[in-house]
Amino acid sequence: MSLCQLFLQTDAAFISVAQLGELGLVQFKDLNQNVSSYSKKFVNEIRRCDEMDRQIKSIEEDIESANIYIPDAKNKIPAPLPRDMNELETSFEKLGEELSQIKSSTNSLKRNYLRLANTKHVLQKVQILLDEGQKNHARQSILEAQVHAPVLSNGHIGQDILVKETGDLNFIAGVIRRDRVAAFERVIWRMCHGMVYVRTADIEPEENAPFKEDAKYAVFLLFFSSFKLKEKVYKVCDGFKAEIVENCPDSAEQRKRLLVDTDIRLQDLNTVIYKTLEHRERVLHAAALNVKTWEIQVLKLKSVFHTLNMFNIDVTEKCLIAECWIPTCELQHVRGCLEYATDLSGSNVASILNIVHTEQTPPTYHKLNKFTKVFQGIVDSYGICNYREINPAPWTIITFPFIFAVMFGDMGHGLIMILGALAFILFEQKIEAAKIKDEIFNTFYGGRYVVLLMGLFAVYTGSVYNDAFSKSINLFGSDWQNIYSEARFKRAFEGKKIDELEDLKLELFPEKSFQGDPYVWGVDPVWNVAENKLNYLNPMKMKSSVIIGIAQMLFGLVLSLRNYLHQKSMIDVFFVFIPQLLFLSLIFIYLCVQIVLKWIFFPATAAIVFGQVYPGSHCAPSLLIGLINMFMMKQGGEGFVEQTSLNPGNNYTEYDQCSVRQWYPGQASIETVFLVIAVLCIPVMLFVKPFLLLRKVKRGEKVHVHSDDGHGEFNFGDVMVYQAIHTIEFALGCISHTASYLRLWALSLAHAQLSDVLWEMLFNMGLTTGGIVGVVMTAVIFFVFAVLSVSILVLMEGLSAFLHALRLHWVEFQSKFYGGDGIPFEPFSFAQLIRLHEGLDS
Repeated sequence: MSLCQLFLQTDAAFISVAQLGELGLVQFKDLNQNVSSYSKKFVNEIRRCDEMDRQIKSIEEDIESANIYIPDAKNKIPAPLPRDMNELETSFEKLGEELSQIKSSTNSLKRNYLRLANTKHVLQKVQILLDEGQKNHARQSILEAQVHAPVLSNGHIGQDILVKETGDLNFIAGVIRRDRVAAFERVIWRMCHGMVYVRTADIEPEENAPFKEDAKYAVFLLFFSSFKLKEKVYKVCDGFKAEIVENCPDSAEQRKRLLVDTDIRLQDLNTVIYKTLEHRERVLHAAALNVKTWEIQVLKLKSVFHTLNMFNIDVTEKCLIAECWIPTCELQHVRGCLEYATDLSGSNVASILNIVHTEQTPPTYHKLNKFTKVFQGIVDSYGICNYREINPAPWTIITFPFIFAVMFGDMGHGLIMILGALAFILFEQKIEAAKIKDEIFNTFYGGRYVVLLMGLFAVYTGSVYNDAFSKSINLFGSDWQNIYSEARFKRAFEGKKIDELEDLKLELFPEKSFQGDPYVWGVDPVWNVAENKLNYLNPMKMKSSVIIGIAQMLFGLVLSLRNYLHQKSMIDVFFVFIPQLLFLSLIFIYLCVQIVLKWIFFPATAAIVFGQVYPGSHCAPSLLIGLINMFMMKQGGEGFVEQTSLNPGNNYTEYDQCSVRQWYPGQASIETVFLVIAVLCIPVMLFVKPFLLLRKVKRGEKVHVHSDDGHGEFNFGDVMVYQAIHTIEFALGCISHTASYLRLWALSLAHAQLSDVLWEMLFNMGLTTGGIVGVVMTAVIFFVFAVLSVSILVLMEGLSAFLHALRLHWVEFQSKFYGGDGIPFEPFSFAQLIRLHEGLDS
């Protein structure tokens, strides 16, 4: 990574920055951090871009409200020049004003249409209600209400609200929302004491109406006898937002003429409305074709001006000066891009790009593709690599899915993951074109290559475990034999002796059942049906987890050597790396060697092992007790038996607790030496480096203090505290991290047991039921089994194994060599800005 100084002529600056944005390889430094944003040179241009962005969003809202499809911009859209801003602003303002006028006209037409439509509905419903004799009913109802009318203080009923049997009634009509009708009637009744007669009728919506109202309306007809009641009714109507049709004619003939006239006016208004809406549709369709292009153009304009605001301007104001980080391997590419931009601008003066020497920490740059990007993301989620620090991502491509698969190992479930990942990969172009913004979907889609590798490794480890949906596959034949005779089985079945049948459950004992060679690949399938299978699988998986964990920690420690050599820090090589390697090797790698030797040399039957008589598997060394005894410097005697003869067939007497005795000559002396050296490595790691650095400082030598050792000049106290923390962390971490890797065994066991439970408790019900009922039950149960397998065993268990693998890489593996305190390389890139704008990246 190189820090460069860039000199751009004012005329060529915009085009040059725009071309660099298309290239996406330059990270600009802000040279105006202390300058107010209102005082920067291009603040007015940015405001204009903000205004254009607001206008585009307003247009886009109108398009979406009209349910018009907005196509994506298919071709690569170049950044417009500053001189094009006036044209863009004019076109946006013109389009906005046109849409605003159309909207205003449409609202006015809508109000007139609804008023005429309400008048039409009222005239129709009033005629029907009056033809039904509602006026007579109203008179009768009001007369009955007068009997119970309230008495005034003088003892008489208000004469102005009384109606005589032969008197005429007034009425008003209008429309009200249906959900308010019941409350409207109650209020009218209570305020007027029954002296107003109310009738309502629902309005059926018209199918071809140009405006669809969300609320449903009803026509109301109110009969009353006096002006005072009319005032009350008007107030109630106003309170309920009811629309009254004024001057509704009393005679049927007048109402009929008014209805015909209203129909004619509605037809004329419909013609105008449809013409207006068609014009609006044409304008919005035309805008929809370009709105995404406009968004990208304004986004590029605004981002270029933001970037130019980071530059300094020379005193002549003819040159812009920028500082930027560029990957050293891409310098020639960037220079070619600047030359091309100079030609486009027509400038006579070429842009100048100079490399500047600096002591600043450069950002960390990784050249990635769509496959490696997701694995680098896994590493970067923990922390960005320090500059020139070794990057764990290349090894994570293999180790991460492998560690996941050790916990997830199942051939069937791994195949489901492979099929899911392949579906994402095969339809990659269509999914990219769809620009799906769902966060969960994008999580799975972004990790499609990780899921593919996790599935492949799950199939591999599943073949090692010989596990497919909790069942084993017998391809090569088993050399384990059933220890029970056929006659005993027949006797138990014929006598139907349940207790005896229970005793005949298959249990495999190496001394009696194994009569041949090991299974060709993976776990022997006979263990799948053995009652004591966990006694075999648990120790195997547990010890394998320890070996895998210590191997990965050792590899991480070796990678730290690469960092020290690159930094030319021989103090770290001799007094940090080598003591750490000795500490890890003499205790934990020694434990792994013991595990492998126990697997290889200690059979199930009696034998001679390392020159000692070995009675059988019950005397196999207990490695856990042996490790504890090593730390306590408490060792048993040599040998498993008292006999000195090397013929295992002779009679001998076994020692008590033969499994915790020394199992190779000189074991006690060797382990004592290992433990002493390992303990001595701790003060070497703790004290030597700080005191050597202090001696260098006293001699006047320049000491380079790394960022993680402290900042600024050398401080012995800071370095000592830092070294103490890391020494304690490493020594205790070797123990805790080794124990942490046992999660590989634990999750593998949990996954296998849960899969076994799902098969035995669910799917096996259908398989063990005969006849047509069994067929139907099997089909139904298979569907439930498939859903639960995918949702629980693949998704939930897969997520659990993924998170555990993530922790093992971040903490147990990367803590051995990875700082993760780097600065990310964030170049000015139009492609990335567009993805952020579209919500495809976060």
